Amino acid sequence: MDKDWLEFHPNPSKPAFTVPKGAVDAHCHVFGPGHLFPYAPTRKYTPCDASKEKLWELRGHLGFARSVIVQAACHGADNRAMVDAVRRSNGSARGVAVVTPDIGQQELREMDTAGVRAVRFNFLKRLVDALPRDDLRRVAEKVAGMGWHIVI
Repeated sequence: MDKDWLEFHPNPSKPAFTVPKGAVDAHCHVFGPGHLFPYAPTRKYTPCDASKEKLWELRGHLGFARSVIVQAACHGADNRAMVDAVRRSNGSARGVAVVTPDIGQQELREMDTAGVRAVRFNFLKRLVDALPRDDLRRVAEKVAGMGWHIVI
């Protein structure tokens, strides 16, 4: 974990309002745990581990029914932590992957079966070395027939 990274709060308070029944946390991450799902060697930051179990615990505490788990930049295009969380969510989560243009249709189908429904492109220079403009079109063509959307 980076020395200036803040760990998640061990005892978060509940918000002053109640989220509506069936509310969805539309953008959250799982980080590691690193011994099971290593962080990318090219990452720009190293977070504290925040497992799917911690996500479910926080989601329940805040009152959300479902989640959209977005692939974290620190894991690069290795989607195993996110896919594992979506698979083990008992249908309460969907995923957003980060992929490279050379990804095969079989791997995309496997992610689709797990519950992934989108791909993410990160244009924040603090998180990526190269802007993915050229990759976007090639990946978009691969996922278009699957009904996925693209997150920019």
